[in-house]
Amino acid sequence: MVEMTIDSIRVSLVNYQRVVILKERYADRYLPIWIGPAEADAIAVKLQDVSVPRPLTHDLLRSIITSLGATVNSIIVSDLLNDTFYARIILDVDGKRLEVDSRPSDAIALAVRTKVPIYAEETVLDKASILMDKETGKPVIPGESKGEAGKEGVDEEELKRMSAFKEFIQGLDFEDFEKGKSEGGPNLGK
Repeated sequence: MVEMTIDSIRVSLVNYQRVVILKERYADRYLPIWIGPAEADAIAVKLQDVSVPRPLTHDLLRSIITSLGATVNSIIVSDLLNDTFYARIILDVDGKRLEVDSRPSDAIALAVRTKVPIYAEETVLDKASILMDKETGKPVIPGESKGEAGKEGVDEEELKRMSAFKEFIQGLDFEDFEKGKSEGGPNLGK
């Protein structure tokens, strides 16, 4: 498993789809994950420390977990199958470890509320992570950069299936991608 941080939340200029971009904590790989507008807002509200008059769904989830005597240990982006990301919420309950299946967006929204680490399985990063070209600031797409034949563990068939993913990444506005880092926090712009 690889520890990740939330780098930014973006909106595709082509179809207004939201994406949370996780960054490997100690390296330069990025993992973009499609999320819904409600989940994007739930993550952004907490990251920006915005006060809301009533608890949001993920605040309720945190409260229920705490009321039941459990604590959130971490979350893991655990798999990517047929263009769908999967996650697990790791709970500590009475000295035991419990794993709960989750959508990554909900798990991340819970993680920012409980201030726990976010991890991604190496196999997910092998399939879907991107690198940023230091010269252009644009994403490097597998199979297209300087003769790269594809990422390790990803065959041609899988690259074809991920064409929607590739088109989505190309539709994101990465112009100010590094801006959030210099300002001390995640970039939540479009």
